[in-house]
Amino acid sequence: MGFSCGIVGLPNAGKSTIFNALTKASVPAEKYPFCTIEPHIGVIEVPDDRLKVLAGITKPKKVVPTTIRFVDIAGLVRGASKGEGLGNQFLSYIRNVDAIAHIVRCFSSEDVTHIYGEIDPIRDIEIVNTELILADIQVLERRMAKVEKLLKSGDPDAEKTMRILRKAKEGLEKGIPLRKQELIDDERRYLEDLFLLTDKPVFYVVNAGEKEYFEKSESINRVIEFGKKERDDVVVICGKLEEELSSFPQHEADEMRKEMGLELDGLAELIRVGYKLLRLITFYTTVGIELRAWTILDGTTVLEAAGKIHSDMKRGFICAEVINFNDFIKAGSEAAAREKGLLRIEGKGYVVRDGDIIHIKFSV
Repeated sequence: MGFSCGIVGLPNAGKSTIFNALTKASVPAEKYPFCTIEPHIGVIEVPDDRLKVLAGITKPKKVVPTTIRFVDIAGLVRGASKGEGLGNQFLSYIRNVDAIAHIVRCFSSEDVTHIYGEIDPIRDIEIVNTELILADIQVLERRMAKVEKLLKSGDPDAEKTMRILRKAKEGLEKGIPLRKQELIDDERRYLEDLFLLTDKPVFYVVNAGEKEYFEKSESINRVIEFGKKERDDVVVICGKLEEELSSFPQHEADEMRKEMGLELDGLAELIRVGYKLLRLITFYTTVGIELRAWTILDGTTVLEAAGKIHSDMKRGFICAEVINFNDFIKAGSEAAAREKGLLRIEGKGYVVRDGDIIHIKFSV
């Protein structure tokens, strides 16, 4: 699948530690800046309690969960938009993801130095966000220079394009990321091919040490308040502990998490928030021995969903039998759902809802 979430932040914020915990990989997570040069990619199962319930009822021989890709990207420093650190190389990697998980350091350590000295999460957030804004301004200025030439040639669309570019640039210069600017859909269409960094949805992941996590340190609360003010999601995890727990079977890790007083499965919450931020939903199919979860964008029609399963299904689409998860559970089985009239026949224009269980009828 193509949906991806980039893990970004300052050097030594714990990005690779969190990536290792998510993927159960072993990428370098050293105590010095820029230990990650090339991005690491991990395909991660999305926690899905509904899939477990369906599997318990239907007893399939094979269960296939849906996934999301996480990309561990090198650390960003002040001046990256001008080439500092890994500079433009780092920024180009961010352009290739669909959403951003911004790792914010809230742990103190004598072994892992902070690139700017003391721990100050809001300063760190603002450094990264400023560099993304500056990089976008540069992209807009380059496009504006090209449109300026079109204006002189009398291109009828150039004037509107320039107006939209200037509007976006003025917002960025005020510190407003593109995703939060008041642009209508028609205006955003003119900016799509620029792949602007600040247009990507963002959530913040507080990487706390054990002491900070269990004492609810001031630094953690500052990030939470920042998220509320900006209307951005914030997930708080203890990256080092989660990395250690990731080496155990899930049931053992859950027990250990309870014993240690970890309030929730931080990694599962991180994945769920990233999934939600990408505006993704899940639908299910049961074919033969297989129960499978599928990922699609919210607003996808059943015809497009059929094409995701197989191109033949889209090409020969006749109709879809649909029952939502909640109705299925109430009925207790597909046969009972049919008897109660809970299973619906839908045409190609039907918009799939999160939790739908779908059987595609098609001709070859």
